[in-house]
Amino acid sequence: MKQRDLILIIDFGSQYTQLIARRVREVKVYSEIHPHTISFEEVQNLQPKGIILSGGPMSVYDDSAPDVDPQIFNFRVPFLGLCYGLQLICKNFGGIVEPATNREYGKSILRITDNTDILRGVEDASIVWMSHGDYLTELPKGFKVVGESDHSPICAISNPSKRFYGLQFHPEVAHTEEGENIINNFLFDICKCKGDWTPQNFIEEKLEKIKSTIGDSKAICALSGGVDSTVAAVLVKKAIGDNLICIHIDNGLMRKNESEKIGILFNEKLKLNHIHVDASEKFLTNLKGVSDPEKKRKIIGNTFIEVFEEEALKIKDAQFLVQGTLYPDVIESVSVKGASATIKTHHNVGGLPEKMNLKLVEPFRELFKDEVRNVGRSLNIPPEFINRHPFPGPGLGVRVLGEITKEKLDILREADDIFITSIKEAGLYNSIWQAFTVLLPVSSVGVMGDARTYEFVLALRAVTSVDGMTADWYTFEHDFLSSVSNKIINKVRGVNRVVYDISSKPPATIEWE
Repeated sequence: MKQRDLILIIDFGSQYTQLIARRVREVKVYSEIHPHTISFEEVQNLQPKGIILSGGPMSVYDDSAPDVDPQIFNFRVPFLGLCYGLQLICKNFGGIVEPATNREYGKSILRITDNTDILRGVEDASIVWMSHGDYLTELPKGFKVVGESDHSPICAISNPSKRFYGLQFHPEVAHTEEGENIINNFLFDICKCKGDWTPQNFIEEKLEKIKSTIGDSKAICALSGGVDSTVAAVLVKKAIGDNLICIHIDNGLMRKNESEKIGILFNEKLKLNHIHVDASEKFLTNLKGVSDPEKKRKIIGNTFIEVFEEEALKIKDAQFLVQGTLYPDVIESVSVKGASATIKTHHNVGGLPEKMNLKLVEPFRELFKDEVRNVGRSLNIPPEFINRHPFPGPGLGVRVLGEITKEKLDILREADDIFITSIKEAGLYNSIWQAFTVLLPVSSVGVMGDARTYEFVLALRAVTSVDGMTADWYTFEHDFLSSVSNKIINKVRGVNRVVYDISSKPPATIEWE
């Protein structure tokens, strides 16, 4: 297998670490995020073309400040330190970092004093995005200042002979006007990356890996009907052919008529012959009386695996389970990525039993959602699959807040169908990253036909995003929201109030649970 260019991103807990990975990948260079605890031996095994040290919330002089294996700085590739990463480089090479008299948060002006390497071709006096309380007061030996700002006289540094570079600001955020040029200077001029990480190259690499991993054994793929599992199934089928057995589990938490519709589409459009398993009663029984969102996710995950293992016993030589786990799922679910906190357990990566009888195959574990869509397009999967909005692994189980009952699910299904149908009829579906309804554990007083009602409140949610890591709420016309609200209240028995969620991510998550 041909060695692909890799940029290693070492995470120190910055809120922008995932953005660094996105910016690198956008110019067709593969990147991976690893925690600051990564060892020198692990770095050697990865063989990166360059290393980026992320920002972080702490001071390099704090007692529990994250650091790296000192040997890593001897790895003979270019380094780029951002904010905390810059300060860590300087501390390790004998520079001095001190608390700033005037802390910098937000926009600042970068004045270039040397444009021969990391700032080559970058416009002078451009806006950069700062977020730091410490700053560099004395350069390490062999380094030079290449940029400054009002409150950071040492704002950008360079040591061309050692190929170490550092920026006090964040080039990865959109507010830094010349950020793309700066990152490209590091990737292409300094690290000499080729920029050839394409969907087709990814497919070829994964096909080879899947074939060698699964061999002549059989694999089971969980077909939910969403983009991730669909593209994963098509990719794995291309690798192992009829040794892929697709199974669709109706967990009782699907949208209106979804299991029936996707069954027809799988068979007719994608030729993914599949086994249909109706396990809805089992899921709902296990979820009875449970309101805590984390417990619900774990129960759904455990029941999912349990049902799959039951099916696996019926299939001779089935040794692998294919899942469409994505990179954001992994990042949000584990706290070992630098100093990042666990936000919620994802169905694909959390809630799994400690001992499984099936080995996991997760071909998209390193990809963002839009990258999976691009892979799907390269595999010639029809647009109705590729353009589907994301749907969570736990399904409507995380959209019925509080205890789950069949009555609540049926109410939510009808309301969700009205909302999504209205969006499609208005020609807005492909402009929205994700849209859905949420049934709240709240009842409110209403009046229908001169009679008092006391029924559920339903929330509408629609967001725009690129990769699901950040999102903004979608701005509907008032007439559209009014029409949808009227349809839901008039047609769905059990709902007498509709609200629209105008929260962005962060601070909110896209899903409510």
